[in-house]
Amino acid sequence: MTLPYAGKQYVVFTDFDGTITTEDSNDHMTDNLGFGREERRRLNVEIYHNRVPFRDAFRSMLESVNEKYTFDECREIVKKNIKLDPGFAEFFKWTKSVGIPVVVVSSGMEPIIRAIFANLIGEEDAKQLDIISNYVDVRDDGHFSVRFRHPESHFGHDKSKALRPYAELPKDQRPGILFCGDGVSDLSAAGEGDVLFAKVIPGGSNDLARHCDKEKIPYLPFLSFTQVLEHTRELVDGKVTLADLGSGKVPPKDEVIKAMKEKPSQE
Repeated sequence: MTLPYAGKQYVVFTDFDGTITTEDSNDHMTDNLGFGREERRRLNVEIYHNRVPFRDAFRSMLESVNEKYTFDECREIVKKNIKLDPGFAEFFKWTKSVGIPVVVVSSGMEPIIRAIFANLIGEEDAKQLDIISNYVDVRDDGHFSVRFRHPESHFGHDKSKALRPYAELPKDQRPGILFCGDGVSDLSAAGEGDVLFAKVIPGGSNDLARHCDKEKIPYLPFLSFTQVLEHTRELVDGKVTLADLGSGKVPPKDEVIKAMKEKPSQE
């Protein structure tokens, strides 16, 4: 398999929902169009504790939406309601200027992701983005079902499969691997790269950060891509190393430390 970014200095892999955006589009659909937040969050807790596969819970969430709404209706609803992380546009612009590829790895459905991106960063940039995600099957009546990228996996889309081939490249071809995530769909990729950025929401469930704390996986918390940009720019400028960022030796930015003092939800 030819890896398009072999030989690059760095490559950034990032989750989409809740990481690049301020709200998860699938959660938004489930909470507002499907069986609601309470049941959705109950399933997320079951996933976190390894009592239910992410794949099965995610399918049931989307099926609860599909019962009432067509795919086109869902796409238009999330386009109107999902907002971009306030620091992502600047981060994305900077990565393009310094030649760092950004690869979106998502458990969502590609047409939904591209529609949101087109609305938030423009059609041209949305077309150029490298997106690795699940698929969607739309029936003649407009209703839909998710088709998993890795149906044999607990996760449906095992994000580690996107990172690991780069990690296994020979040293002279291996880029530094950075991964950004926030929730239960990202657990498979935690610890697979050189640097893990875990998004946190003050008072939120923060499932990825909680998982890393429990498993003692080093990570850098961030509130928005403004902090990811600052850390990555320091890396490119030679002020810190991959090992510094990846080991947790580099402290979070002051605003992140302040926000993290708010007691997290422990559902």
